[in-house]
Amino acid sequence: MSQYFFRISHGRYSGASDQASEFESREDAWAEMTKVCGNLLGGISRSLKQDSEWCMELLDETRKPVFRIRLVAETLDEDPLSPA
Repeated sequence: MSQYFFRISHGRYSGASDQASEFESREDAWAEMTKVCGNLLGGISRSLKQDSEWCMELLDETRKPVFRIRLVAETLDEDPLSPA
């Protein structure tokens, strides 16, 4: 079994778990990451500011990223109600 660590980044905050999670395969690790991410996204998206990013990564035992899921909030055009 391989060991993996979760890391979450949001703005200036970035933190990785100290405790490893063990998974039989990369597919099992991906499945758990998407499950955890899905459980968190409702709360995160409600407090996400414009032009910001939230990111979850799954790191291998050497702390190298294996998978990454990003939630990006972008302003694509000017507010039509603001003065030019």
